[in-house]
Parts: sequence; C-alpha cells; structure tokens
Amino acid sequence: MNEEFDRDFWERHWHSDDNEAVHSNPAHPYLARKTRGLTPGTALDAGCGTGAEAIWLAEQGWQVTGVDISPAALRQAGVRADSAAVSVRWVEADLTTWQPGTTFDLVSTHYAHSSLPPGEFYDRIGSWVAPGGTLLIVGHRHPHDAPEGPGDHPPAEAESSAAAVAAQLARGGWTVDTVEEHRRTLADADGHPHVLHDFVVLARRG
Repeated sequence: MNEEFDRDFWERHWHSDDNEAVHSNPAHPYLARKTRGLTPGTALDAGCGTGAEAIWLAEQGWQVTGVDISPAALRQAGVRADSAAVSVRWVEADLTTWQPGTTFDLVSTHYAHSSLPPGEFYDRIGSWVAPGGTLLIVGHRHPHDAPEGPGDHPPAEAESSAAAVAAQLARGGWTVDTVEEHRRTLADADGHPHVLHDFVVLARRG
C-alpha cells in the first residue's frame, strides 16, 4: 500500500497555495467529448477533487455522486456547485474501502491516485458500473526524464498507460471504445505553461 496517497496527503495537496489555479480549473476536455451521445442517468465521479467534472455532468442532467477522501476538496466542490446552481451528492470516503451500495450508468475518474496499484483501483471502480454502462478513465503520465517539481510527480508504481488499462479491461470482458494519449498545456499558479501527458480510456460494460 502506498501511504503517500492517504487522507493527510490529499489534505495537504488541496490546502497548498501551489494548487490555487487547479482549484478553479474547468472540467477535463475529454469528459464532454467522450460522454457526448450518452443519455444522462446516474454518474459517479471517483476522486472528484474540487468537483469540476461532477459539476459539469450535473449541468448536463446527470444525477451525480462525487467522492473524494479530502474534506478540503469537497468543501471547495460544494461552493462551486452552489455557484453553478446544480445539485451533486458529495461523499467523503476512501475509494479503496468505500462501497456505494449501487451501480451507476457512468463512472468516471480523472487524475485519481489511490493507495492501490492502478490496475486494482480501475478494477474496483469498474465494478460499480451498471450493465451496459460506461467507464471513463483519464490518467496522467509523467515524463520521468523531466525536471521534478514538489508534489507534481506520482511514483512509477502509481502510473499506467492507455494501452495497459485498455488491455486489462478487454481481458475483463469490457468493450473498449477509446484508447488515446494526448499532450495539453495548462497554466500553473504563477501563470507558467505546464505540459500534461494524458491518457484516456473509455469502455462499455456488457
């Protein structure tokens, strides 16, 4: 178990001034692209952080549950949802032990780092997808030859790739519709450009 990603780690992360720009970021662009055409139903945002993706889904008519281990993140998410005049069910929980007690038409996760290895984490949240439902995984790959900054670099065992995730889901009987990797640029808290290497996997449960 990687204790780095426990509740205290994420509380420090979301309280950090270095993440000021992240707190108000819009939803990941892949969410709109990959859920286009889906009929809104029930959705789970696993590791919702400050709620950008959960709020976007609620604005599209989804009944959304956002789960995160960090109370600080969820407080910010609640404020953002109130400002957007949407309703989201926020749950403070550790996704490695939490049980939703139901399944969802859509389960999405964006940049979530768990104390579980990625494969186990994706299997776990995938088990909460209803038959015929959709799983959307957006992950972050770090170029290990790049300069390392404080707190911006998950350890190698916490990373995966689009190909690895897609192969795992296919072995589990999922229909994999999207396997992509992208680079995009965001500004950090000081306005400096920061290049992100993302991977996106979309799969449907039979």
